[in-house]
Amino acid sequence: MSTSDEARADHGNTPSDTPAEVARIAAGYAFTGPALDLGALLWDGACRPDAPVRIPLSVLNRHGLVAGATGTGKTKTLQLIAEQLSAQGVPVFLADIKGDLSGIAAPGLAGDKVRSRAAEVRQQWTATGFPAEFYALGGQGHGIPVRATVTSFGPVLLSKVLRLNQTQEQSLGLIFHYADTKGLELVDLKDLRAVVAFLTSDEGKAELRNLGGLSTATAGVILRSLTAFEAQGMADFFGEPEFDTAELLRTAADGRGVVSVLELPAVQDKPQLFSTFLMWLLADLFHDLPELGDADRPKLVFFFDEAHLLFHDASKAFLESITQTVRLIRSKGVGVFFVTQTPKDVPSDVLAQLGNRVQHALRAFTPEDHKALKATVQTFPESAYDLEELLTGLGTGEAVVTVLSEKGAPTPVAATRLRAPQSLMAPFETAALDRAVTSSPLYGRYAQAVDRESAYEKLTEAASQRPPESTRERDGEREAGERGHDEEGGERTRRKTGARDRREDRREAGAEESSVLEQVVGSGMFKSLARSVGTQLGREITRSLFGTARRRR
Repeated sequence: MSTSDEARADHGNTPSDTPAEVARIAAGYAFTGPALDLGALLWDGACRPDAPVRIPLSVLNRHGLVAGATGTGKTKTLQLIAEQLSAQGVPVFLADIKGDLSGIAAPGLAGDKVRSRAAEVRQQWTATGFPAEFYALGGQGHGIPVRATVTSFGPVLLSKVLRLNQTQEQSLGLIFHYADTKGLELVDLKDLRAVVAFLTSDEGKAELRNLGGLSTATAGVILRSLTAFEAQGMADFFGEPEFDTAELLRTAADGRGVVSVLELPAVQDKPQLFSTFLMWLLADLFHDLPELGDADRPKLVFFFDEAHLLFHDASKAFLESITQTVRLIRSKGVGVFFVTQTPKDVPSDVLAQLGNRVQHALRAFTPEDHKALKATVQTFPESAYDLEELLTGLGTGEAVVTVLSEKGAPTPVAATRLRAPQSLMAPFETAALDRAVTSSPLYGRYAQAVDRESAYEKLTEAASQRPPESTRERDGEREAGERGHDEEGGERTRRKTGARDRREDRREAGAEESSVLEQVVGSGMFKSLARSVGTQLGREITRSLFGTARRRR
């Protein structure tokens, strides 16, 4: 009998002396379809294994929140849910901030604590490892390198990483627009620097005359931010081969979903970077996945750890883009779980999109803590528990749970003693982790960085073919002298100059009358698209909610 079958059987064998409130809560989790088993109900301090707490597989694309103070068991909750999703054939993405989720690939150890917890919640615990792939941002750490091109990352997310203000963000968007229209592919940071430097040169300023221009001061801020960014070792995260987020949707040969673990310990001191990169992964998935509608299971469940870092100091436009992405990606079969300490870390507009919730213990040592506790209690549905007291008294591996039922209605609030993960609740051995990385079929595809011709090389080549300024001045003086001694030649020159001026006047008049779309078409965008479509980047020159470019699969 499967674990879910056992859970359904338990609901049919509820003891006759069960309190009415316990029976009511248990009935709220008596689902008929496939479900994940979170644990057993807690009531009056006692564990009730006859009342299992579960979450339907079909609602996991309705997003969720896993919250709680440090040390309350959030990481193990992620591991528990990821294991069961994998077993049900659903791929999972985990951001591993501390490096202790890598153990999901290895069977767990049956210690006294594990055996005790399994007995309490009536869990048939079996040591099991799950199929996993390990990734690392830019190859910093143990994992297959994950890189993004500057073009695909887009100006909005890059502005967040560089900590630019709204005006500077808009200017960066103008730079990206120019690079798109001119076929200057922004693969790595030196490409972006080259384009910025060109647009502030005497020759480049004229290129943006009809688009508002780029101030020298703003360009200087962007260049200084890029320099500081690279000085921190960030250049490795941008380049090719770019990671294809479709890799996150794979299943293993035995039908289990692959657990993609992004190892982040090497960059945990750069929270702005990794939180924004996680948003890029999610935005890229959003672009490429087709509409799925309601399905019996999600295509992917994405766990967004340390979520508060994403929202810290975020602009209004950035928050609106996150909210829109979270709202719309559900229909593409992707569930997003934000993992943080308190619900107040997540903006209310985003929190309103989250249908499932696992709330671990909160600490209330300061007036601010008490205020946060009261705010958290107010976000729960009406409950038979004294949630303010309960949330400060939960032990490690215990949580308050409420999820969506199969009909989409919230389940009763249930204090829950959670099951024990079946995989290793510790970091994977380093040597074994390295073997898993190098033996992956993806390693050969992404391990070696590639530096092909892009904006930097094109602009450098164009600059080398232009004659020096002094040569151009001598040529101009010589031509002027020849015109002075050649009346007929001077007349021809005047006619040519007049015709060129008339053409320029007609172009300027036409530009004033043309629509925005006509200006874009006339600027060469479609020609640059035709040039780029045959390259490795070959992508639509259109941009999404975050300004990220869509790729062609």
